[in-house]
Amino acid sequence: MPPLPLDGPASPLPRADDRPPPPVTPARRSAARASGSPGGRRVLVLLPLLMLGGWAALDRHSLREGAARLAAADPWWLLAGCLFTGLGWIAAACARQGAIADRLPKGLLLASQIAAGAANNLLPAGIGAHAVTVRFLQRRGVPLPRATASIALYSLVRAVAKMSVLLVLLLAAPAAAPPVELLPEGRTMLTAAAGAVLILAAAAALLVLLRPLRRPAVDFVRTALTDARRLHSRPARFLPLWGGAAAAPLLQACVLASVGTALDVPLTWPQLLFAFLAASTAAGAVPAPGGIGPVDAALVLTLAGYGAPLPLATATVIGYRVLTVWLPVPPGMLALSALLQREAL
Repeated sequence: MPPLPLDGPASPLPRADDRPPPPVTPARRSAARASGSPGGRRVLVLLPLLMLGGWAALDRHSLREGAARLAAADPWWLLAGCLFTGLGWIAAACARQGAIADRLPKGLLLASQIAAGAANNLLPAGIGAHAVTVRFLQRRGVPLPRATASIALYSLVRAVAKMSVLLVLLLAAPAAAPPVELLPEGRTMLTAAAGAVLILAAAAALLVLLRPLRRPAVDFVRTALTDARRLHSRPARFLPLWGGAAAAPLLQACVLASVGTALDVPLTWPQLLFAFLAASTAAGAVPAPGGIGPVDAALVLTLAGYGAPLPLATATVIGYRVLTVWLPVPPGMLALSALLQREAL
């Protein structure tokens, strides 16, 4: 009797490797081509260095003038300013870690903030720094909604902490307050408040009228509030968040004070600290790359209002920009290229 078909040798079970691959969509194909191509990766690595060269060519006058002014300054105080600049990276890294519940590698986090500082000087309103940080968080496995929520929390805490540091300094050293004519007038404050109310009203109107924006906005707010409540229940998160957010503007003010002391500006340290915090707070709302332009003009006017000679006040601001922008940009671009090469961004 011939054997039945079921009595024959059993066929081997299919293995995982034998499964057909998933269909390749156009989006998957373009993503793989952009990330996997050696030429594309090489372009991404060299792009920050090319941007640095172009920026140096466009702003070579400020670089040359600042270097000439700093050549005659006290080198030890300039070295202290460089130290405060480096500590600012650590403060930013602490605040970024405190704004996210996930534990991030310390070395890569610090490198990302060095790179973010350089990117912040190329794009206005902190877009460059936030974009680098969001990309870094995504590469560490943080979903995009939680990454953007951490950026919102970081920005809010930094603004509140900066105002708190300014008020504490004013209470601790009342003599550091600038003359009354330097402070905004009542009409100016009323105009600023009206502008803020109009912006909030326009945002609310957009959410009400445009239904497609309503659901993402509600989800974002819900995620941000949930993460903020969770983070503030953990001392290992809210302490570095608020401590780093408060230390960052104070360290930047110390850079300006160090340069002013190196150039023998006839102002005390509390006055120099208050001048930076007040001027950067007043002019920081203007969207400019790294605050360059509006903050510089406000700093020069504030220092001159204290009684510092205008050429000396201008030299102080130029020296501050050299220490906080030009010196950190090369290591920042190198860090950005290295992170891109390691696919950490």
